Parts: sequence; structure tokens; C-alpha cells
Amino acid sequence: MTQPSPSMRRVLDRLAREDADLGDPTQMAPQHGRTMAALCNLRWNDPLPTVAEARNVLHAGLPARWVVPDNDKGTHALLHVHGGGWAFCSPTTHEGAARRLAQACACPVLTVDYRLAPENPYPAGLEDVLAAWRGRDGARDWGICGDSAGANLALAAMLRLIDEAEDLPVAALLFYGVYGAEFDTESYLAHSDGPGLTRDKMRRYWDWYADADARADPCVAPLRASIAQLAALPPLYLNAAEIDPLLSDTEQLVARLRGLGRDDPYDRIDGVVHGFMQMGQALPEARGAFDRAGQIFQDITA
Repeated sequence: MTQPSPSMRRVLDRLAREDADLGDPTQMAPQHGRTMAALCNLRWNDPLPTVAEARNVLHAGLPARWVVPDNDKGTHALLHVHGGGWAFCSPTTHEGAARRLAQACACPVLTVDYRLAPENPYPAGLEDVLAAWRGRDGARDWGICGDSAGANLALAAMLRLIDEAEDLPVAALLFYGVYGAEFDTESYLAHSDGPGLTRDKMRRYWDWYADADARADPCVAPLRASIAQLAALPPLYLNAAEIDPLLSDTEQLVARLRGLGRDDPYDRIDGVVHGFMQMGQALPEARGAFDRAGQIFQDITA
């Protein structure tokens, strides 16, 4: 059985102590679950990494957070799509991650507050991400980034842009994403009970986000993308957590990309659980993952 790294084990032990009486947010009414998920994520924002500028903005009609690092090179920017099962989290919960991403990529990061399920199921969140992309400032060359459900939305947005012959990001960073709606993959079976994300939680997220008919759409489950769509994607960087029901999603996507002759870099981060990059305040593997993603983004866009 896969074992957490020593640093991951310390974080898991801390979570077991701090969250023992909190319950499962996916079993609560969505608003209550969001409050709980926010509390659980905000602990990783203390203290926040220092940046040159961080402010709330209205972007394409959407609330958003604009973060500029001290080392901004002035040429690129990233649209950041936060995770949270399409139902939870916000630019506020992902503030620490956005700041680390901005520092690592040496460019500003814009995190958008898209509409959440189940009140706003597919395609609402995707439409908001597309609106944010189309409303970007043309003074910079933009990439896109997402974690978990945010990686799903980022990849789905690119598939839609390909279908509609619109401008694509210069690069995309996709962290431990949700790419398929099958629950019997190797990693779902191996890590169905966590730690952290579980198969039952993912079933709940999917039920909130998209019905069975919608899941046939590649913009819902990007593993269903066509060969032509995958071939047309911009340069990607993908990573995945070893101890994660979603590991097979990324590995299947990487296998499809490799089958097309693409060599998009992919890292499996051993000994960590889903969502580990949120834990940068406490987890060295998270900080290393941001550094790795940032270096690849800078290399791609040089």
C-alpha cells in the first residue's frame, strides 16, 4: 500500500486533529459545505507569501483576484481556475496558491470566481471561464492554469476554443485534474477511501456538476476529447498526486497525448494526496511542485 511521505503524514495527522468533528462538506447543504471547505482551505494562507500587488477586481463581469509578484517580467499572465469539485472554494481560498504560482511563473495571476454547482451546473462554470479568457488584457501573452476541477475547466475551455477556432493560451498548467467520469479506474479502486479525497466525494461532485448525458461531452469529461482536439492543444504541463483517486485520470490523459507523439512534461508527485499544492505553507512537496511548474512555464514561454 502506498504510504504518505513523512511531511505529508505530519499534515494528515494535523488535519485529523483539527478536523475530527467537522464532518464531510459534500454531505452538507452546498452553502454549509462551502463554508466548511473555505475554513479548511484558509488555514494554508497563514502566512501568505509576499507579492508586489494583490487586489480584487471585476473581470469580464466576474469577481476576481489579481496578484502580481515581485519578479514580474512584464510579458505574460496566467488565468487561474481554482479547484473545489466545481462546487466549493474561491479566489480567497486559493490566494496562497495563486501567490506561489505568480512567483514561480514570474508573472501576474488572475483567479476568477466562477459560478458553482449544484445551483449552477454545467455549463455555467465553463461559460464563466471562457468569458474570463475572452476578456483578458491583450498587452500580455496569457497562459491558463487549474487544479483539480479547475484543471478540468481549464482543459475544457481549451477544447471549446479549439472547436470555435479562437485564440489559445500560450501554455497550460494542469494540476491533479478531473478528466474522466469513470469510478472504477486503478487509482479510484486503490484510493477509494482516501486519505483526503474519496470516491464517494467525487461521485457527489459529479452528481452536482453534470448529469449522465452531459458526461459524454468532452467539455465535461476531457478524456473523451478527439484526436484532433488533443493534437491542437497548446504546450501543457501536467502533474498528479500519487495517493489520489484521480491519479489514473491524468495518467490516461498523458497516455493519449504520448500516443499522438506529444511530449508534454508530466510529473507524478509521490507520497502526497489530492490537493497537496494548497498546503504550500506546510508541505515542501507543494512548494517544489510550484517551482517545477513555474520553471516549465518560463521555459515554454521564453
